[in-house]
Amino acid sequence: MQAHNVLIVPGWYNSGPDHWQSLWQAESGYTRVEQHDWERPLRGDWMSQLEEAVLATTEPAVLVAHSLGCLLVAAWAAHSQNVHRVKAVLLVAPGDAERDELQGVLRSWSPIERRALPFGPERALLIGSSDDPYCSLERAQQMAADWQARWVLAGALGHINAESGVGAWPQGREWLARLMND
Repeated sequence: MQAHNVLIVPGWYNSGPDHWQSLWQAESGYTRVEQHDWERPLRGDWMSQLEEAVLATTEPAVLVAHSLGCLLVAAWAAHSQNVHRVKAVLLVAPGDAERDELQGVLRSWSPIERRALPFGPERALLIGSSDDPYCSLERAQQMAADWQARWVLAGALGHINAESGVGAWPQGREWLARLMND
């Protein structure tokens, strides 16, 4: 697996320099899926950007998504004719765009795609936290079930981001390595 085939799929507002996604990108040369507007995300626009990024890789690609990026992967996979170009997906701390307070801002992200991902539990892993302020444990588990992704509870790590203090998140790297080697 070549580093440029690992696509970092950040969530809303992108991932800052201290976020594990940015640290992995800097350390390993992974490719970030860029968006036109990180502050006002439109699902269709973001799906188009992900499609272009997948098509730019040589097969197989691995998607490493965080927060709204997890919802993006699910929406993209439900509509793309190119899911066969993706070997595996690591979904971390999905955000819940259906929460009442987010309906006005993330209108195009609701309802959340609930179709099974075409990768199966052996190639799709969803990692959640027991105290994520942006998605309840029950909702994250339901997303894993809906998407037919393997569920892993990482513990009490908040939103599993820079504010969680995970740094380069070595445990996450281990899960990614297992996915990439399967």
